Amino acid sequence: MRVPNNRVATRSAAVAARSSLTTLTASVGTAGLAAAAANPGLLAAVDQHAAGVRDSLHGDRRPLTVAALAGYAEGVRDAAREHGWEPPAEPIDWSESDWVLTRLLAVCLLTRALDPRDLA
Repeated sequence: MRVPNNRVATRSAAVAARSSLTTLTASVGTAGLAAAAANPGLLAAVDQHAAGVRDSLHGDRRPLTVAALAGYAEGVRDAAREHGWEPPAEPIDWSESDWVLTRLLAVCLLTRALDPRDLA
């Protein structure tokens, strides 16, 4: 029995989205959210960015999804790279994080709120 192409593509896209968010969480989210928990100023900035991400994705009208958050994060990184931004090669100094890193950290915060079964 053959699987229709659209199901394969959808499944592959879902796997790629989950993988993208897992990688983002490992590279930015784990340390960044720990830093935000210890720094009220950073936490406030991340919360504001999370509100902006939710607004951009119309999160007030429909639930956020793995695919929407992964796509948003990839779009932020791509646009930032087009303007000369490079991801840090060293551990991130969250006391001096830039807009892009704070926005990506907000995506990680929103990812934590998703149903864990969506990330498995």
